[in-house]
Amino acid sequence: MVQFEVPAIVTADPQAGVSDLLAERVKATPNLALFAVPDGDGWRDVTAADFEKQVIALARGLVAAGIEPGDKVGFIAKTTYDWTLVDFALFYAGAVMVPIYETSSPDQISWILSDSGAIACITESADHTSRLEEVQADLPLVRKAWEMHRGDLDTLVSEGTGVSDDEIQRRRQIAVGSDIATLIYTSGSTGRPKGCVLTHSNFVELCRNSAKALSEVVSVPGASTLLFITTAHVFARFISILDIHAGVKTGHQPDTKQLLPALGSFQPTFLLAVPRVFEKVYNSAEQKAEAGGKGRIFRTAAHTAIEHSKMQQEGKKIPLSMQLKFRLFDKLVYSKLRTAMGGKVVYAVSGSAPLGERLGHFFHSLGVTILEGYGLTETTAPATVNLATKSKIGTVGPVLPGVGVRLGEDGEIEVRGINVFKEYWRNPEATAEAFDGDWFRTGDIGSFDSEGFLTITGRKKEIIVTAGGKNVAPAALEDPIRSNPIVGQVVVVGDQKPFISALITLDSEMLPTWLSNNGLPGDMSLDEAAKNEAVRAEVQKAVDIANKRVSRAESIRKFTILPTEWSEASGHLTPKMSIKRNVIMSDFAKDIDEIYAAPVNTSNVSLP
Repeated sequence: MVQFEVPAIVTADPQAGVSDLLAERVKATPNLALFAVPDGDGWRDVTAADFEKQVIALARGLVAAGIEPGDKVGFIAKTTYDWTLVDFALFYAGAVMVPIYETSSPDQISWILSDSGAIACITESADHTSRLEEVQADLPLVRKAWEMHRGDLDTLVSEGTGVSDDEIQRRRQIAVGSDIATLIYTSGSTGRPKGCVLTHSNFVELCRNSAKALSEVVSVPGASTLLFITTAHVFARFISILDIHAGVKTGHQPDTKQLLPALGSFQPTFLLAVPRVFEKVYNSAEQKAEAGGKGRIFRTAAHTAIEHSKMQQEGKKIPLSMQLKFRLFDKLVYSKLRTAMGGKVVYAVSGSAPLGERLGHFFHSLGVTILEGYGLTETTAPATVNLATKSKIGTVGPVLPGVGVRLGEDGEIEVRGINVFKEYWRNPEATAEAFDGDWFRTGDIGSFDSEGFLTITGRKKEIIVTAGGKNVAPAALEDPIRSNPIVGQVVVVGDQKPFISALITLDSEMLPTWLSNNGLPGDMSLDEAAKNEAVRAEVQKAVDIANKRVSRAESIRKFTILPTEWSEASGHLTPKMSIKRNVIMSDFAKDIDEIYAAPVNTSNVSLP
């Protein structure tokens, strides 16, 4: 059994709670700009001391409203400054937040609030409130509801003036490290979401150790980041708390369509993103160059960037000819992309899905080191991550301090340590099934290299076994296909079938530009595009590229382009944009049957 375990580099404090991280930050640097909020075309700083004052004022209001230590409070909102304000106000009041994705349906809201036993809920907008009201009759425990857009937070602040500072200090210190800090429900790619009990120690010890391990990213003077992925997800939640501990200035932009202007004005030093964001940046730049008649230059620049980075990583001497080409493309292409990201980004932390070596090497040559990591809700986000001092593109990095990772006989990744959750809420059967002693079974398959860098190869439950007995990891095929600009999502199928095939959707945002660049009507519908020969040829090209990475038996022989999109609203993606494979397999069973209804002569297919 392969196992890597790294001792914690910060002495554990079993009494510490999450609120201590803010109190310590205020004591150390009260005047440090800990946040920046939109102000006209720019940003207005909020110091650590000012933030804590606002936190305490809101915590008083919550106490005055009857919130008791240990009470569960639901929260539905986009990623804004107020999200973290509410988060810490609940910590200071001694309460437990139950975050709910702002895109959640009334049924999902009802399940999370009822299962958690929440006694109150805070919503951001009238839309969120209406979804809550739709199921409120089924939630007798929820006796309080506040809406931020209605001014209810200001009302709470005004009504809490009679609560003393001493009472807030007493309440925030009631919880110790082993107590529940938050109850986060898994995004539910299969079945009902389960509540993950994350403790104060999970956050405190992981933040303190991660800040040391990632000191070049979060502990340098002037460190800043712009959060745009949902803070309801453990990935962004962990980073937002880590930023407070490390003294990183944080801004927020919930509207990804406004991301580029926000990056330009905020100018962060590091980013937190999922791979799809990096794909979009690359694909948009490529299509923009294509539209301006510079597509060939961009592709050559991209190829040079990737080869340059690979040679650097392998420690090879870079030929003078490549050095000269690289300098030229740095002026013509790379510098413009750096400027588009704000001009100061040095690092980007990527998680939730495999990034792929191509993008990792491309951005590395831009001067942006993508630190890909791995973790789950159950591991308070990161278990492994590439470090500024120890990084290898194509892997999810070494084990973090205080964490152990081992591989089971079947390659399943198991984790133990300071980051592993306590239990599934009110679900002892699921908890028992998820653990082997103190090792949490992740359900992911991976491998370690000799230096302890972990690579994710797939999900245990998603491994396809063909009729011929060949084991196929879908991600190895899906990720390279998805990197094509016109591809939205991909699901590889073929369990107990004679060959591998795929269901593919188109990217409605990128498609019009690609169509125009290729002399086709930009307003073509998805249905028309799915049948168009040029579009099919482009998708075939992406499939061919993916097929070159696998053996003949694992290659995709047929694919169907669906005239629809998969989204969270359609029920086919989770809030973090992961595929709900079982739902797709059920909803598109007829399309899958049609793929295998017509015989395919697999003996004369030209494949590697």
